Amino acid sequence: MIILSLLVLESARHDVVVSKFSVGATPVTKYAQADATGPQVVVAHGFAGSQQMMQGYALPLARAGYQVYAFEFQGHGRHPDPMMGDVNALDGTTRLLMAQSDEVLNALDAQGVPIALLGHSMATDILARVALERPDIGPIVLISAFSQVIDAIGPNDLLLVTGSWEPGLRGFAQEALRMVDPSAVEDETAVSVNLRRRAIAAPFAEHVSVLHSRAGRAEAVAWLGGFYERQSASRILPTGTAILGLLAGIVLLFRPVAAHLPRRSVPAIQLSKVQIATVLALPMVIAPIVAVPLSLDFLPVLVADYLGLHLFVFGAIQLGFLWFWKVRPDAMSWTAVALLLVWCALFGFLLDRYAANFWPTLDRLWIIAALTMGAVPYMLADTLLTAQAGIAKRLLVRTAFLVSLGIAVALDFSGLFFLIMIAPVLVLFYLVFGTMGRDVALRSGPLAPGLALGLVLAWALGVSFPLFSGI
Repeated sequence: MIILSLLVLESARHDVVVSKFSVGATPVTKYAQADATGPQVVVAHGFAGSQQMMQGYALPLARAGYQVYAFEFQGHGRHPDPMMGDVNALDGTTRLLMAQSDEVLNALDAQGVPIALLGHSMATDILARVALERPDIGPIVLISAFSQVIDAIGPNDLLLVTGSWEPGLRGFAQEALRMVDPSAVEDETAVSVNLRRRAIAAPFAEHVSVLHSRAGRAEAVAWLGGFYERQSASRILPTGTAILGLLAGIVLLFRPVAAHLPRRSVPAIQLSKVQIATVLALPMVIAPIVAVPLSLDFLPVLVADYLGLHLFVFGAIQLGFLWFWKVRPDAMSWTAVALLLVWCALFGFLLDRYAANFWPTLDRLWIIAALTMGAVPYMLADTLLTAQAGIAKRLLVRTAFLVSLGIAVALDFSGLFFLIMIAPVLVLFYLVFGTMGRDVALRSGPLAPGLALGLVLAWALGVSFPLFSGI
């Protein structure tokens, strides 16, 4: 599975030269064939995204002869500067990100040929506004769009791609299509005077998987080809399936590797139903009640300081109860710690190459270190409770923490709204790193994976969310 997935993913990059440069402080990656002279396409990611997340569209466009430039917004990926301004004001963060997009566009030499734009989620609003203010913009592809500036007048040449499992955004795309032709439906192209607009729903796709939808990417290549009068025979490869296959293969391969660790006698943890209910319910309720009023605000990452505190309180309460009940970790296996960290690094390297940013800038290292103070106690308690537990109990333990975050959001919705976006990251963490940690815990005890996964959790959270400064 790993080999087949790598063949697909590397085939998608075949004949594409990937080069990196900067426009000011903005990291830009160019995807193009060595002799490409086709039109230029500027690609922008969504909130908490990175240029790697846009490779699903960037690579097939490059193989079709276009010169593709993917850049990272402030605060995202490897951009060293934080997002700034008021996220709720048009003249705040939005205007600053528009200025950043203009800076990238101005750095290109399009030689009089209109530049194509392609963006996902948050970037759809930014790019739509930029397009309405510039005369040098050609066709536009907006994925999971929501921009309120799209109307019956512009943008002029617009393809809207939405996942079929995004009902709200899918409805918005249909409404935008009917602005041009009230009788138009999905999969039709509406034309009126100088406007050309089309809306399609990518089958079996939601807000992230839509970035690797073969139908969506084929439509994007065709849409640009229609504007520039270019034909493309490049094949759209199943990179989304290949990414899942590659990363799942890495997780599955870890079990036979971990089987070579020295086996230790790991005593089973015996807790009554009352003790289980106590160790889950009390921290679930107490952690948000304690952490929310403190309103920490010292880390330049959205809600990271609160999350670190919540993790610490939740984990400390659980460890306290387990210690009182004489449930304690045994000796540390540093070999197990090293193996798990190396394998997580391998997973991270592949994730960063093919799917999403996983390596931090230097400015994020102290943020990761601060998050470690909460992530390590939390993961130590988690591994003690789940190392030898069945799937139902593991699900119950992890659900308690997610519910606890939900309570925190309910207590301070405006301040902690972005915690909602943490939930998918945590679920993926449990599925991937939690699975590998359990493989280690069954042989070496829970202490080694608790420490290692605490470090990895802090790392994952530290690189996933944007740097932000409200100045």
